[in-house]
Amino acid sequence: MRIVVNGQQAFGAEVLKALIDRGEDVVAVFCAPDKEGRPRDPLAEAADEAGIPVHQPASFKDEETARQIAALEPDLMVMAFVTLIVPESVLSIPTHGSIQYHPSILPRHRGPSAINWAIIQGDATTGLSVFWPDEGLDTGPVLLTREVAIEDDDTLGSLYFDKLFPMGVEAMVESVDLVRDGEAPRIVQDEALATYEGWCGHDQARIDWDRPTRQVRDLIRGCTPRPGAWTTLAGEEFGISDSRPADGGEGRPGEVVSVDGDGFVVATADGAVAVTGVRADGDKLSGAEYAERAGLQPGTVLGER
Repeated sequence: MRIVVNGQQAFGAEVLKALIDRGEDVVAVFCAPDKEGRPRDPLAEAADEAGIPVHQPASFKDEETARQIAALEPDLMVMAFVTLIVPESVLSIPTHGSIQYHPSILPRHRGPSAINWAIIQGDATTGLSVFWPDEGLDTGPVLLTREVAIEDDDTLGSLYFDKLFPMGVEAMVESVDLVRDGEAPRIVQDEALATYEGWCGHDQARIDWDRPTRQVRDLIRGCTPRPGAWTTLAGEEFGISDSRPADGGEGRPGEVVSVDGDGFVVATADGAVAVTGVRADGDKLSGAEYAERAGLQPGTVLGER
């Protein structure tokens, strides 16, 4: 099959390399435009090294981009980490259509920050889907899914890079085989089970110490490394990147109840969290280092506006 790869970043690059290693006929790569002052996109670099033409349109909605894709006479478009909207008129250009990776088990966690929200919302499992995209946001029929457990110490980073990234590359390659063999299903998503969450950004990453310990830790884990969970000390923001449940003793939510060599303990609605990793003023610190730098003492209250 004549394949067009559409994507970006390391995931797109690894999918491209996997297809090339298998001897697939990748006729072109489409990826987001390079940003001034930033390194070339890893997918574009991988395509350059393989001698594959690279196209970097600012939009897939213009007629010129559609003509470029049609001129390639593709059989399949493989979409690996795509952030630009691709209209259905372009998705349907390849003779076998287009397939796309999404890091959740659809229809749960549609949207751009699916991995963050799975952890933040306390899911025990998540996974990935390869689906047939349409005009909706992550709404097209599903080709295959893979499930993984979310462990108590998983963060956004570990869940993606250790699990969903490598599994996703394998799933995309397997999906290409299913399409080629005429065995790729189109399982309609059950709208009754659908959820959608927008971007998990700075505003959503603020710690609410009035929440139970489990929810506070889920937010911290789900925002590590990005966008980074945060709170305030005397009105100044600092990030919390690592924590564990703790026996806190008496204290109102947000109050520092103890400070020791491992870090500092903050009261929550139903217990306490030991803070062991902090980001502040551009530095990555242990909880103990931050406590010393900031002069934290029992009775200090975090998170006050």
